[in-house]
Amino acid sequence: MNKFFKGFYYAWKGLQYTFRTQLNFRVQLLAAVLVSGLSYCLNISKTEWLWILTAISLVLLAELANTAIETFVDLVSPGFNAKAGIVKDISAAFVLIASVFALFIGILILLPKLIDAS
Repeated sequence: MNKFFKGFYYAWKGLQYTFRTQLNFRVQLLAAVLVSGLSYCLNISKTEWLWILTAISLVLLAELANTAIETFVDLVSPGFNAKAGIVKDISAAFVLIASVFALFIGILILLPKLIDAS
């Protein structure tokens, strides 16, 4: 059982590391808080909440994966390496695609409600 709880400790350390070292992760968390607050104020449905939370989770998970991949690439290839750069670019593209998906979800759900509210 001790091993089970240690897993949470290590996961928390990973979150802390990412939060401390990755500006994009902090910006994405701020955006998640703002979108969640706006969603609450606009009284979105349960289904819309599921889409918003899925989009938020996907972006944060993509950023965590990107950080892990970039850290690993830096470990195994500390000097310049074109293929290491390609791996990092692909990892960053994962975050970009997740972010664009989240933006579209936010626009589709929140924009009509903002227009109706005004």
